[in-house]
Amino acid sequence: MRNTKYYLISFILTLYAEVSFTQINPDAIEIVRDQWGVPHIFAATDREVAYGLAWAHCEDNFHDVQQPILTARGLNGSVNGKEGLIQDMFSYLIGTEDLVDSLYEKELSEPFKEILLAYVAGANAYAAAHPKEVLHSSIFPITYKDIMKGYILSFAFISNIQYDIARVFQNQMGVMQQPHSNGSNGFAFSPAKTADGSTYLISNSHQPLRGFLSWYEAHVCSEEGWNFYGASFAGGVTPFVGVNDSLGWTHCVNYNDLQDVYKLVMHPKKKLLYRYDGKWLELKKRVFKGKVRLGFLKIPFKKTFYSSVQGLVVKNKTGFYAIRFPANMVLGACEQWYDMNKATNIVAFKKALQKQQHPSLSITYADADDNILFVDNGLFPYRDTAYDYEHILPGDTNATCWPAQFHSLDELLIVENPRSGYLHHMNGAGFYCTAEEDCPSPREYDHIVGYQQYKVARNYRVEAIMKSMDKMDIKDIKRLKYDQKMAFPLKTRTLQNLDQIRHFDSKDYPELADVIEHLKDWDGSVDVENQKAAVFSLAIQHVLSFMADNGRADITGALPDYVYLDALRFAKNHLLKYFGRLDIKLGDLQKHVRGDKMYPIGGVPESISTMYTIPYKKKYLQSNVGDSFILFANFKDGSLRSLETVHCYGSSNRAESPHYDDQIPMYLNQQLKKVSLNKEEVYDNAVHIYSPK
Repeated sequence: MRNTKYYLISFILTLYAEVSFTQINPDAIEIVRDQWGVPHIFAATDREVAYGLAWAHCEDNFHDVQQPILTARGLNGSVNGKEGLIQDMFSYLIGTEDLVDSLYEKELSEPFKEILLAYVAGANAYAAAHPKEVLHSSIFPITYKDIMKGYILSFAFISNIQYDIARVFQNQMGVMQQPHSNGSNGFAFSPAKTADGSTYLISNSHQPLRGFLSWYEAHVCSEEGWNFYGASFAGGVTPFVGVNDSLGWTHCVNYNDLQDVYKLVMHPKKKLLYRYDGKWLELKKRVFKGKVRLGFLKIPFKKTFYSSVQGLVVKNKTGFYAIRFPANMVLGACEQWYDMNKATNIVAFKKALQKQQHPSLSITYADADDNILFVDNGLFPYRDTAYDYEHILPGDTNATCWPAQFHSLDELLIVENPRSGYLHHMNGAGFYCTAEEDCPSPREYDHIVGYQQYKVARNYRVEAIMKSMDKMDIKDIKRLKYDQKMAFPLKTRTLQNLDQIRHFDSKDYPELADVIEHLKDWDGSVDVENQKAAVFSLAIQHVLSFMADNGRADITGALPDYVYLDALRFAKNHLLKYFGRLDIKLGDLQKHVRGDKMYPIGGVPESISTMYTIPYKKKYLQSNVGDSFILFANFKDGSLRSLETVHCYGSSNRAESPHYDDQIPMYLNQQLKKVSLNKEEVYDNAVHIYSPK
C-alpha cells in the first residue's frame, strides 16, 4: 500500500510537470556546486535561474521548504502535531488566503509573476522526482498562492504580530510594547572610516539556526543581469540579503510600533454586534478547520474566529479585541527584493525601496560608489494624533482605524553617508545608528509615528568600541563583529534593571553567597573559555523563561529582585548538579549541536556575537537563535573587491551530505570562506556541475 501511494503521488506530479514545466528547459540551467556545496545557479533567463534555485534548495533541505507550504495549506498540524496546528491557525487567523486572492493581480508585475511561477515549477519538479520525500500527499503540486502565503506568514512573524495575538488570548492587556529582541547586527563602513579606503558591508542577522526561517546560502546568475550572492529562507524566490557586483545590504528586525489593538464595544443584548461610528455591525464569523497529529492518529480540530472592520478579532475573558497590522495588507515583498537584487546603484536601490512592500526590517546598505545608507524601514500608518497608541484603543470609532496607506520612503528615518563613515543597526532605535553627532534626533519624528526610542545593550558595546577607533582595517572590523563581551551595566531594550543581578549583597543571601560573589568577579566576557559566564548564561535563560511563562515579554522597566535571585539559584543548582562546581568554561555548558556531534560555543543574548540557547539533554544549553549566516563584502575602486561568508552548519540539511557540517570549524573559529560572483572563477573551482532534473 505504501509503494502504491508513492507511485500515485509520483504519477500525478509527473503529469502536472509535463503540462506546467514545458516553458522551462532544465537542460538550459546549470547548478554549480563549489567545495562547500554552495549552489551557484547559472542560466540565460531569470525565470530559469528561479527554477534552479527552487530545485537546489529542495535538494539541500526539502523538509524545511515544505514547512511554510504545509502551513499555507492548513496541513502542518496533521504532519507536525500541536506546534504545526498553531501555525495553521495563525496563517488562517491573519488571512493569508484572502490577501493573496485580493492583491496578487494588482501588486505583482507580469514579468515577476513568470519568475514566481518558474520557482513554483522547480519545486514541483523536485517533488515529482522525489515523491518519497513529500511530507503530505495533498501538498503537491504547489501553486503561487502557497509561496505567497509563506511570505505573508514570515513577515507576520518578523513583525512580531504573534506577540500581540498571544497577549490578547492571555488577557495581558497592559502597554502594547514590542517584545525583547532576539537580535541582528548590520554594519557599513565608508572610506571616511577605513584605513584602506574601502567600503565594507557586514551582514550578521540573528535568525533561528534551524527551521524554515533559517538561512540558505546561494548564488543566482542569469544573462539578464541578475547576479547576486546571499541568503534566503525556505520558499524564498530570491536572496533576501547579500551583494551583487555593485552594492549590497543586510536586514535587521526593527521593533517599531506598527500594529494596534482595539477594544470592541459589544451590544448589551445581541450577540456578535459591535458598535462602530454609531452603528451596530456584525462580526464576521470565520471557522478554522484542521487536523492535529497525535501519534498515528489525526484528530479533527475546529475553532471559531472573527473579524471586524479593523481586522482579525480575538475573544478573551474580558471581551472582544481587534488587531490591525500592515503585514497582512501588502503582497509585493518578493518582487521588491527581486528589484533590490538587480539594482546597480543607490538610485535604483532607492527606487526599489519606494515600493514600500516590506512591512518591517531595517536596511543597512553599502555600494561600490562608496555610499553607505541606513533606513529604519517599515509600513508606518498615518494615525490620528489624539490617541495613545501604546495602549488599547477604542474600537468604536474610525478615528483610530487607520487606512492601509503608509508613510513614504522619504518620510522614514534615513541616514546616508554620515561624516563619521560608519553605520550600524542592532535592533535598537534607529536614532543610534552611527556616531552621536551624525544621528537623527527623536525630536525630528512625531512619537505617534511609532519609532522605538530605546538602545539595546549591543548599541552600548558598539559605541564603546567605535569611540576607541580612528581608521579601521579589516582586522578591526572583524574584531568588532566577533566581539564577545557584554556592555556594563547589563540591560536589554525593555528590561532596564537587569544589572541588579550582579549587585546583590552576599551577606543578605548566605545560601547564594558563592554564586553572587562568582558573578561579581565576571568581566563580561562570553567566549568559550570564560569561567564566570556560565552562571550568567543560565541565569539569563531563567529570566527570559520567566518573562515568557508569565506573559511578560512586553515588560518595560524592571523585574522584582526575587526573579533575579531565583535565576541565580537556578544557575547554581544546575552547575553543581551537572558539573560539580560553578567555575566551568562557558563552552562546557553551551554546545553547538549538529547530528550526534557537539562543539563548545560562546555568546549569550545581547552580546554582539549573540546566541540564544535552549536546554539540551538536561545538562547542556544548545545554540538556537543567533549568529548563523555571516557575510563580509569589500567594495573598492567601483567594484566588489572581495566577498567572504560562513554558515553556522553547512549548505545541506541532509545528514548524509559532506556539507551537513563542514563549515562548523570555520564558524566556531571566527573564520570565513572566500566566495565569488565571477562566473568563470566559479566554474574553474567547481566540484560538481549538473542540471536540475
